[in-house]
Amino acid sequence: MFQVEKAIGFEWAIDHVDKSKFEFSIISINVPENTAFEKFSNERNIPFFRVTCSSKWRIPNAVLKVYQILKKIKPDVIYCHLYEDNIICLPDAILDDIPNRIFTSHHSTYHHTIAPSGKKYDLLINKLATNIISISENVSNILKKEGVPNEKIHLIHHGFDLSFFYAIDENRINIVKQKYNPTNKHPVIGVVSRYTEWKGIKYTITAFKKILETHPNALLVLANAKGNDSEVKNLIKTIPENNYIEVIFEEDNAALFKLFDVFVHVPIDPEIEAFGQIYIEALAVGIPSVFTLSGVARECIINNTNALVVDFKNADQIYDAVYTLLSNVHLAEKLIINGKNTIEEKFSLSLYINKLEKIYSL
Repeated sequence: MFQVEKAIGFEWAIDHVDKSKFEFSIISINVPENTAFEKFSNERNIPFFRVTCSSKWRIPNAVLKVYQILKKIKPDVIYCHLYEDNIICLPDAILDDIPNRIFTSHHSTYHHTIAPSGKKYDLLINKLATNIISISENVSNILKKEGVPNEKIHLIHHGFDLSFFYAIDENRINIVKQKYNPTNKHPVIGVVSRYTEWKGIKYTITAFKKILETHPNALLVLANAKGNDSEVKNLIKTIPENNYIEVIFEEDNAALFKLFDVFVHVPIDPEIEAFGQIYIEALAVGIPSVFTLSGVARECIINNTNALVVDFKNADQIYDAVYTLLSNVHLAEKLIINGKNTIEEKFSLSLYINKLEKIYSL
């Protein structure tokens, strides 16, 4: 069950799972017609069903439609992602007597600190599933706090097809560069994050303004630049217009990373990120990075080994770390090499697929 239009991680999994053991059918909730994911499924002759649920009042209709689909395809396993998928499909799986009911828990402390009304749904979903995939130790700990027994929790980190990040040719990089840095500003500091308070972007902006004092030609690239954090939006206006660019969406995200001399990701507390895929992507592409430790970073990032680590909510430390990486080429190169090694050891696609197949077989 998926609630996405483009799902590169799911596509990797589907392409690499042992086809002699597993067959897929996909039920997609609330996505338009002819998405990239639907095209992907059709190319592989995977049955694809689309279900619409336009409001909470339409949930009963969606539940009925999914129930009918499940009756038709008779799966042994149901695997759900995201809120609406879980609410609609897990009850149906019980009614259809599907023995292995899996969902991936993607949330951190968000429902406990920012959107507490969501906790009651989390508790319900936890009970409906027979197995829960936790994407980080952080998520595992939260599930345990919610009363989920240990035997129901399966820690499976996201897996990545690393060739996707390694095979970035100069033509792709040049196309992205012409869009976002045609005048060849340098150095380029990258941020890939929605404008939301808990991502800590305001501290990066403050640090960047100090960087401009010594590097007046620097460029701050703010990618995935959407959200409702008014403080961030107001702070951006204090940067000279020719020293920053906002990127709402870039399809070739890996090539975009290659524009950055330093990447910064500094969420504001250790538990607010459930996983933090952006940590992995930056290291996989090979960009020297400045991080706070949240989500999965607490399991794999080591200061001065594969990234520079700063304290939460500390613009001065962000500035110092960025300045250090711009000044110390040897350190930056060491972080790049060690970062790629970390990703290959802990987040390979083969490791992920192996664990996924085991939980499918329970």
